[in-house]
Amino acid sequence: MATAPENGGLILSQSRPLRLFTLFILYVGQGLPIGLSWFAIPAWMAANGASAEDVGSVLALTALPWSLKLVNGFFMDRYTVLSLGRRRVWLVGAQTAMILVLLAGIALDPAVTQITILGAIGFSLNVATTFQDVAVDGLAVDIMKEDERARGSGMMFGGQSIGIAAGTAITGAVIGTYGAPAAYGFVAALVLLLCLYIVSFREREGERRLPWHAGSAHPRNLEIQAEAWWPILKNTLISLTKITSLLWVPVLFGRGILYGGLTGATPLIGANDVGWSEAQIAAATSTGGLIAGILGLSLGGWLGDKFGAKTTAIGWMLVQLAMCAVMYLGVSYWSDPTLFVVFVYAWISLDILLTVACLPISMRLCDPTVAATQFTIYMAISNFGISFGAFMLSRIDGLGGLPSIFLVVGAGVLTGLILMLTVRYPRRPEYYAALEAKMPHDDRVKPRID
Repeated sequence: MATAPENGGLILSQSRPLRLFTLFILYVGQGLPIGLSWFAIPAWMAANGASAEDVGSVLALTALPWSLKLVNGFFMDRYTVLSLGRRRVWLVGAQTAMILVLLAGIALDPAVTQITILGAIGFSLNVATTFQDVAVDGLAVDIMKEDERARGSGMMFGGQSIGIAAGTAITGAVIGTYGAPAAYGFVAALVLLLCLYIVSFREREGERRLPWHAGSAHPRNLEIQAEAWWPILKNTLISLTKITSLLWVPVLFGRGILYGGLTGATPLIGANDVGWSEAQIAAATSTGGLIAGILGLSLGGWLGDKFGAKTTAIGWMLVQLAMCAVMYLGVSYWSDPTLFVVFVYAWISLDILLTVACLPISMRLCDPTVAATQFTIYMAISNFGISFGAFMLSRIDGLGGLPSIFLVVGAGVLTGLILMLTVRYPRRPEYYAALEAKMPHDDRVKPRID
């Protein structure tokens, strides 16, 4: 029998601090498996003799779900249990899937040489993580007010970076001492704690917290919920094929190439040129992630508000190009630990700062009727760039060796920079005016900007 409706408790729509904290902690949580699968496992492989081809192959499989997650958004916009909130069911389901994959990793206990198994675990874990990511993005679009978006963007990606840093540092140390199964188990325990937190809150008043509680779907969610595939597909296609949207795609793709290429290059340089162990490489990477998270939480949002998203993004791209040039021309200095540490801190921080700067532009290009789906597609394009960067890393022997990855990354950044300098992307005032015109004006439902 259902219990009486809950009055009070943790309700996201009624508390700005709770909304921002929830987005922050959910992004921290999704950073943990990323730190394990993207950084700690490749560092463990490189330190134990794995080749660039093997590391790149595992990373390419690990990254692949992030380029396919556009499908996730369509399903989440179409199917949910509204009485439990628009996104919470998907969040809990994604967390449960992560735990099951990690438990399978413990049972399989793969060796460094078992590339197929390592790739399969990385792929499966990141499939679940992408569902979590899309659900959190959808929650942010649904629940955040416009004046929270700049701060929310910094907290989301800053939180993810901190989660990646923590996941990398802790699992890197655990792998070095106790092996990969212990690292899988540690992350599974943390994901379980996060799952319990998700169960503790509700998105809007009147909803059920658990299936056996009394409650019902919120009127706002009932009004915007899509009941057919065609409106979602049509509106998304129309918005995506606008010229400014098409010219935004290479910018996102280029950002992804940097992340995918340098994620794999980092442990290879650290192990082969600097001579560090997986624990040392993981420690440097995690510290870089922590610095990046702090910068994203503070500097990233502040610069975007002060100078605008486009100007800020152009500045970070110029610094990224300078970094690529220094690394490509300074191969003879790669064995210097100081250079390696500066490189790791720089590229991870620059990636987060550019992502925070670009996020408002992606949101402004979205049609509000399909904002969650379109935003997910933009993120999937960036993640496809990550897969491409990892793939190119696995083919560097035919391109002149490891230094050539900086040419590949630099080409992606340069393409994005040229577009940012020449294309007129939507700015804040015109974005707000366009959204206001599209939003419903009704006495029962107050218009809000998504």
